[in-house]
Amino acid sequence: MTATRIVHHFGAHTYIKETHIDAGTILPKHKHSFDHLSVLVSGSVLLTVDDESRAITGYTTLKIEAGKAHTVSALTDVIWLCIHATEETDPEKVDHVLIKEH
Repeated sequence: MTATRIVHHFGAHTYIKETHIDAGTILPKHKHSFDHLSVLVSGSVLLTVDDESRAITGYTTLKIEAGKAHTVSALTDVIWLCIHATEETDPEKVDHVLIKEH
């Protein structure tokens, strides 16, 4: 079985989405409204941005540009952080603010 578990962290004008991704799980393709930083804390992924793929192993920090379609495919169990500047503090609403296309 493949799955994800999300932990939400909110600070002053900052949101961190901590995603635990099981090996073999693919996060759906999506775009963000604003540039943001991501941290691959541990594990290995295949990151596809605008149909260009590359294998990445954590620990590493990445910039995800606004409007770029991207997908994360977990090659191993992964911990992935997305760090966003936002005023939104409701876990039920934050993706609607940050993700360009739902």
